[in-house]
Amino acid sequence: MFSLASVGTIAACLFLFGLFFFIVTNVENIMKSAEGGVGITVFFEDGISDAKKKEIGAKIEARKEVREVKYVSADEAWRRYKETSLKPELVETFGNDNPLAGSDSYTVFVKKIENQAEIVNYISFLDGVRKVNSSGSTVSGFTAINSLVGIISVTIIGLLLSVAIFLISTTIAMGISVRKEEIFIMRMVGATDFFISAPFIIEGVIMGVVGAALPLILLYFIYERAVDVLTERFNALVNVLVFIDIKEEFAVLVPLALAIGVGIGFVGSFFTVRRHIDV
Repeated sequence: MFSLASVGTIAACLFLFGLFFFIVTNVENIMKSAEGGVGITVFFEDGISDAKKKEIGAKIEARKEVREVKYVSADEAWRRYKETSLKPELVETFGNDNPLAGSDSYTVFVKKIENQAEIVNYISFLDGVRKVNSSGSTVSGFTAINSLVGIISVTIIGLLLSVAIFLISTTIAMGISVRKEEIFIMRMVGATDFFISAPFIIEGVIMGVVGAALPLILLYFIYERAVDVLTERFNALVNVLVFIDIKEEFAVLVPLALAIGVGIGFVGSFFTVRRHIDV
C-alpha cells in the first residue's frame, strides 16, 4: 500500500512536471519564432557606392551574434509599403515614381534577441551608415518574458522534485518501520548493511521508474490532442502558434522523466535507509 501510494505520488508529480515542460518549451519556441521576425533596419548615407554597401554588409555578417543579413532595395521597399500600408487609389497617384528611392537598406536578424542592443550600437558607428532602426520595446518585452519563464520553470520544478523526494523518503521509512522485526533477525544472523538496504533502494528505484512511465503514456495522448484542438480553433494564428512536434518533445521528455523518476527513487530511498537502517 505504501509503495502504491508512492508510485501514485511520483506519477502525479511527473505528470504536472510534464504538463509544465510542454508549456515552457512551447512558449519558448513561440517566443523564438516571434524573435526571428524582429529585425534591425540599416539605412545608408546619401550617395554611398554599392561597393561601400557591400563592405558594410560584410562587416555586419562577420559578427558572431548575427544570424542573417538581407538586402532590401528601394524598389522592394516601395512594393512592400504599397501592399501593406497604402490604399490602391493612393498608389495610383504616384504613377511610376518611387517615393522611397534611395532608401535601400539591410535588415539584420540576430541569433539571440538580447544581443540586439549590442549589434545596434556596433552598426551605428560604421562608416556609411546614416540610421539604424530597431524595436527596443519589443526586445525588452521578449527578454522579460524569457527571464520570467525561466524563473517560474526552475521554481516549480524544484518544488515538485522536493515534494516527490520527501514523499518517497516517508514511504521507505514506513517500510523499514513495518519490517524492523525482520531486519533485526537479519542482523542477528549476520546480514551486512548492503544486504539489508539494497532491496529498499531497488524498491525506491522501481517505484521511480513506474511512477515516471505511467504519466508519460497519458501525457502523449494529451499533448497530441491539445495541439490538434488548438490548431483547429486558432487557425488564424497558425503562423504564430508554432508548436514543437510530439516526437521532438518526447525525445527529451522520456529520458528526462525516467532520469528524474530513478533519481527521486534512489535519493529518497538511499538516504532514508542510511538514517533508519539501525534497528
